[in-house]
Amino acid sequence: MRLRRILLANRGEIAVRLIRTFRRLGIETILAASEADLDSMAASMADITVCIGAPPSLASYLDVDAVINAAIGVEADAIHPGYGFLSENRLLAEACETRGIQFVGPTVDNLAAVGDKLKARAHAVEAGMPVVPGGEFIDDEQALALAEETGWPVLLKAVAGGGGKGMKIVPDRGSLIDTLHLAASEAQGAFGDPRIYLERYVGKCRHVEVQVLGDGQNVIHLGDRDCSVQRRYQKLVEEAPAPKIDDALRKQMHESAVAFARYLNYRSLGTVELLLDCERNTFYFLEMNARIQVEHPVTEAITGLDLVEEQLLIAAGRPMRLRQEDIDLSGHAIECRINAEDWENAFQPSPGQISDAVFPAGPGIRIDTHIQAGTVVPPYYDSLLAKLVVRGDDRRQAIDHMTRALALVSITGVATNTPMHQSLMQDADFEAGAMNTDFFAGFLQKQRDKDLLHG
Repeated sequence: MRLRRILLANRGEIAVRLIRTFRRLGIETILAASEADLDSMAASMADITVCIGAPPSLASYLDVDAVINAAIGVEADAIHPGYGFLSENRLLAEACETRGIQFVGPTVDNLAAVGDKLKARAHAVEAGMPVVPGGEFIDDEQALALAEETGWPVLLKAVAGGGGKGMKIVPDRGSLIDTLHLAASEAQGAFGDPRIYLERYVGKCRHVEVQVLGDGQNVIHLGDRDCSVQRRYQKLVEEAPAPKIDDALRKQMHESAVAFARYLNYRSLGTVELLLDCERNTFYFLEMNARIQVEHPVTEAITGLDLVEEQLLIAAGRPMRLRQEDIDLSGHAIECRINAEDWENAFQPSPGQISDAVFPAGPGIRIDTHIQAGTVVPPYYDSLLAKLVVRGDDRRQAIDHMTRALALVSITGVATNTPMHQSLMQDADFEAGAMNTDFFAGFLQKQRDKDLLHG
């Protein structure tokens, strides 16, 4: 099958990034945009732009019928959902299947297998992957019993969750029930699904993920990434490969991720997310993201691959053209997410109009962005403005490159977190690779101690 016309059901920097690959491959691009994005950079780059609804996501980017009808209206061969929004939505994949439109992503069965975190956890166990002690429960009494068996503290997680919504740490028995009800209410509001499960809370851990690629029969890995620098479960800095992991453990992580994807007969690009227990030097399965990730450029930087192109080739029905021995992991890459937020004032969102936007350029530097002078940053969506990616021969060189590149970033008209990234690159613990999921809280405290922050 040859894909000639693709509907892009997304916005922002990922829309611009996807269009660039589509153009290079000679594929016509149709952008499905909300009313807020009709004058966006992606709209100016696409061959055709179709309005799919009002600015709020529920009325546009999260409306399956609107996206499908747009694709039918322009006679698109395929839909690429990008990340976020409907990218892992089984209903969209099913609708594509019914209408004879190719969904550029995993199969419906793949999405069903990993979209529910409890099902994904069960599949991981069957595939031989280690999981954090814990599980599901029916009522408060069972939750208490399971928590006692698992050991305190415990972590409550939404079955349909993501981005930290419905996720709560519970230190002891006395606070479990109230926190459980709060988490369930939050999950219901965010995902329409109140189900919660619990796991033992693992302190001093790292968030490491393995990029996999499969065609439904064969699966390979494209190395790993460290995403431990997070604020409220939202990633801020990602790098590849993950630093300070011994070769034997890294190999085990890669092999486990591939085995899990192979067990699922996985097709397309996917990310197996792992929790690395720093004290025990072991890892656990967290979840699988069945889509392209925000941080995919760091993997592209150390492999030399265009992951979107690999996605498209598999979606077009071609067998995977890569073998594991073809993957050459070289150098070190770091990505900083530049957001429209005021980090000195409790990370308040900063929508508005961009007066000017200047980014660095040169060997080993990549900018994925959707902004330029005059761009309006609406209040309805994620605050990501740009991803600054650098590659070096090793981690030290990559940090040096990033430090110099950040100094050349100039965005006016809205507040950004660029100064935060500049401070991060100079932090002694970051430079030493001593990150874990609690790292950023400690970093902020150090900044407060220097009287840099107000919130």
